[in-house]
Amino acid sequence: MNARIDHLVTSGTFSLDGGTWDVDNNVWIVGDDTEAIVIDAAHDADAILAALDGRALRAIVCTHAHDDHIDAAPALAAATGARILLHPADQPLWKNTHPDHSPDGDLADGQVLTIAGVDLHVLHTPGHAPGAVCLYVPELGTVFSGDTLFQGGPGATGRSFSDFPTIIDSIRDKLLTLPAETVVRTGHGDTTTIGAEAPHLEEWISRGH
Repeated sequence: MNARIDHLVTSGTFSLDGGTWDVDNNVWIVGDDTEAIVIDAAHDADAILAALDGRALRAIVCTHAHDDHIDAAPALAAATGARILLHPADQPLWKNTHPDHSPDGDLADGQVLTIAGVDLHVLHTPGHAPGAVCLYVPELGTVFSGDTLFQGGPGATGRSFSDFPTIIDSIRDKLLTLPAETVVRTGHGDTTTIGAEAPHLEEWISRGH
């Protein structure tokens, strides 16, 4: 198995519900020396293209459709011919950012995407956004959590299209059931592990009420 994970951080803004914030986003690339998948084309298509370094881009996978995670997706798709994949429940959020450009395909719970000989298992994890997904890659011992789970707790649920009890259910049922040693690669900030976060579930629940 020659598959590896490459990582870059891009900077831009996140806008929703009339507010705008400066953000740094994690962009994850899974692949080998010839082909790759990009998880969350955030802010800077040129920087992502440079990180791909000539590899064939097979897909642009969106963990959800907040603008900071998808703003560079159409430009990256145009430059590479890659398909943009999004869970259909996030179409309303997508249209807020890209009203004239639709994703090329749907993501669904249980779907498997294969790149460089490894399988990325799609986990539908609504809460932060209705169509939020995580991508579990058992061969690489990792899950790409988007903004569903961070080091220290769940993603934010204080804005439109989000719901705290739903994200707690998603984390409990879809993520904390993964092996404890699974590395959680997040949409923003530092990585963590399932084992490090699992003991705090009840604390998050009490904090959210």
